Amino acid sequence: MIKFKEKYIQISMVIITLVMTILRFLLNEKGRVNPDSINYMRFAHVFPVIDNTQTPAGYPLSIKFFTYFGLDEFWSSKLVGIAAFLFIIIFSWKKKFYFRESVILCSLFSFLSIFSFTMSEAFILPFVMVYLYTCHLAISGKLSQLKAIFYLSLLLVLMYNIRFSSLFIIGATGLFGLLNWKKKFGKTFIISGAIGFLFVVLFKFIYTDYFNEKYIDQSLLIGLYPTSKLLKELFQGLATSFNPFIHISDPEGRSVNYAIYGIGVLNIALMVYFFLRKKLSETEACYIFIGICGIICSYFVQYFYPVNPLDYRLVAPFVLGIWLVYFNRLFEKFDIKVYAIGALSLASGLMFTWLSKGNYLENRKIISEYLKAEKMDKIPLKFFVIEEKDLEKIQVAEILSTVNPDITLTFKASDTLQKTTLTRYKVLQKIKIDKNKYQ
Repeated sequence: MIKFKEKYIQISMVIITLVMTILRFLLNEKGRVNPDSINYMRFAHVFPVIDNTQTPAGYPLSIKFFTYFGLDEFWSSKLVGIAAFLFIIIFSWKKKFYFRESVILCSLFSFLSIFSFTMSEAFILPFVMVYLYTCHLAISGKLSQLKAIFYLSLLLVLMYNIRFSSLFIIGATGLFGLLNWKKKFGKTFIISGAIGFLFVVLFKFIYTDYFNEKYIDQSLLIGLYPTSKLLKELFQGLATSFNPFIHISDPEGRSVNYAIYGIGVLNIALMVYFFLRKKLSETEACYIFIGICGIICSYFVQYFYPVNPLDYRLVAPFVLGIWLVYFNRLFEKFDIKVYAIGALSLASGLMFTWLSKGNYLENRKIISEYLKAEKMDKIPLKFFVIEEKDLEKIQVAEILSTVNPDITLTFKASDTLQKTTLTRYKVLQKIKIDKNKYQ
């Protein structure tokens, strides 16, 4: 009877998560895109031309793939996110690999938000899931050493072609092997990590240098941020990333943040308790080790490489395995009551989405009519902003990119003299965009 009941709980949660994922970007004034999304959609639109090396080609190519079925780049990116979510659910179910845990994981508001976002994290999560499964097979000896090396290496290469931060998973894989070099699977992880690192080196010389030989020099900036700032952001990022109900803090710094950070810190403390309460298996230790290494590397890379402050989105590929182990321990203790976490997360997500709702479809209609009237819907455009941090101004560019993805941000004031260069003032002079009050 309990199994029968649990089956319907799982089906209900998957359906609700799918609906919520769609609502998450439809009830957003710009369809859940950001400045990086502009680059991804433009990359997909102009391919096979490679117009930048700021990002690997994996995610833009997944968007490009779905455009062959008649969708534009924006809707293709949303289909990629939904497909990623469904893959994790189906894969975990078919392989009997953390299925119960995966259902709750995907229902967490933070992961649901990732699946609805036009960002590469959505696309990499299924590959991380398969990677974790392959690690399990390699450690348990269910794969021969040669096959384990091949599959692990292949997955590391594929993940690096989606997100450069996969370099941290590559390094963690090799390091985990070194720490367990006396064990049968140790050599498998060492060799796989070495092959992954070799690919990174080849990628730099064959791909990055070919299209932009100054990329590394332009990107590396020593002493970029002070430690005081980075440690504060690390605390805030982890506290929100491990908060199962709400992953966004109040940017105004009001008292509600005490509750948001407090829940996250309490959850981290519970994780530590459950991990120490019962000895971790070698597979579980692998997942947690790789996750912690990824978070640590993501922190230290900020000292010399410009990235956004650590948040739920950036650490998602690293914490996925940690969440799975945690939920597994909770199921051992509380059984089907654990689904209440997913249910509460979906409820809080629905409340947040509704309170901060915008109307993307209405904005898309207004922008489409504007671009067609100006005969700018099918030509390359530029959008002038003084800096990307000016969210109020760049928001217009983000909405424009969902209709005409062939748009590039420019920071040269002289470009505004061109007819094909738009500004926030030029656009809002002729149209009005629906905007939510929670920016």
